[in-house]
Amino acid sequence: MPFRSVVVSEWTKLRSVRSTWWCTVGYLALVATTGWFGAAITQSAPRPDIAVSSALTGFGLGQVLVVVLGVLAVTSEFGTGMVLASLTAVPGRARLLLAKSVVVGAWCALLSAVLAVFCWFAASRLTAVEGGIPLTDPGVLRQLGLQVACATLTGVLALGLGTVLRSSAGAMGAALGVMLLLPPVLAILASDQAEWVARALPAFRVGDEAFFAVQTSWQHALVVLGAWVAVSWTVGAALLARRDV
Repeated sequence: MPFRSVVVSEWTKLRSVRSTWWCTVGYLALVATTGWFGAAITQSAPRPDIAVSSALTGFGLGQVLVVVLGVLAVTSEFGTGMVLASLTAVPGRARLLLAKSVVVGAWCALLSAVLAVFCWFAASRLTAVEGGIPLTDPGVLRQLGLQVACATLTGVLALGLGTVLRSSAGAMGAALGVMLLLPPVLAILASDQAEWVARALPAFRVGDEAFFAVQTSWQHALVVLGAWVAVSWTVGAALLARRDV
């Protein structure tokens, strides 16, 4: 089967599951509402990128729903037995996982891009900045691009963990524990070892203002998140190839 056809079939599966649309609506509503509120309470800012950053705060909690979407995209097939039909049609298991990753990543990227532009619009209308907040400003584009990249990687990371654990509850617990619960706990410990471990954990949001995480450069945070995605996906692909269904 051509890879394009595999991608189309994975998109059909993703959009036919009700949880996808519940997560989509919740993600859009939460990030958009929080973004508008964040821009409204930030009356002024010294630079355009700082104003936009205040409107992007909703991406932190909103990505909890991205995790749920990514996990269910793979674990729902194991739960219903649909994976048997999928593997019969596409015996190459890594190829099937790659197509699923492309679909989930593209959907997360599309939703996050729409939300990022909305948050910029909210900041440009509600936050006063000398000279305005042009969308072409390099700092603004960096902030928006980081949120889209982070949400996309988070969705694929959740997909990889779901493939490794084959359990909705287990994969969601692992992803949220690593990205949401451990970073603030380690920050409270305030030791050199805890800070080192915290810097090696993926973050829900990267940029000038980390969300529940130790402050690092956006380059470092993005590399760490990308490394977690690569490891989880590789381990998931290897286990999927070795396991019986």
